[in-house]
This record gives sequence, C-alpha cells and structure tokens, in this order.
Amino acid sequence: MHTDPANLPPAKRRGARGTRERLADALCALARGKGQITNHSEKSWASITFAGARHRVQLVFEGEDAIDAGECFIAFLPEHEFAIQGQLVADAAVVEASSTVQPPRLSVVCEILLLEEG
Repeated sequence: MHTDPANLPPAKRRGARGTRERLADALCALARGKGQITNHSEKSWASITFAGARHRVQLVFEGEDAIDAGECFIAFLPEHEFAIQGQLVADAAVVEASSTVQPPRLSVVCEILLLEEG
C-alpha cells in the first residue's frame, strides 16, 4: 500500500522543499531557533540579466532569550552568508522592527531578494 505524498505533512513530502522552505529554514537557523515565522510572502522579480523573487518575512521572538536572539538576527542579517541551493541572496534587510516590554516580544520584518543561479 502506497501513501499519496499530498496527504503527508509538509515535512514528510518528498521534493516539497522548495526555495521558499529553504529560505525559511535558513532564517530560522540565523534566529537560533528562537524566532517563529508568522508571515511569508514572495513576489517574482526580474531584470534584464537576472530572475528571482523578493521575499518578505515576519518573525516573532517571544521571551527574553528569544529577544536576545532577535537582536542578533537584526544585526547579522544584512551581512549573513546564506547557503540556499540554486539561489544567490542579492539583498537582505530588516525593514521593520517593533517590541513590547511586557510581555517581552520582538517582531521583525525582513526582505530578501533571491536570484536564481544560472
């Protein structure tokens, strides 16, 4: 009996790890596993010589330890060397950040321009 891959949870699907998921994994790793992605959108992008997509990702860091990781995320994102198969990171920037003291929470919105290697 074979199981239809479409009925499996996302982590169990074969070949379901696209660029969007690999970028999300890389961002969570940079956030030291302390940030949760709450929104992720992408829009196709192209120039005369390059094609790719601009990703807008919101991460939320809750708790004091998570906020420390979030502050490091903000500091290191622009210069981080991503290793995403088949993609080059042309630009990565934090475009919004807001926090609350009680409860301790940091929300970060970043934009990443990925270009297809070719």
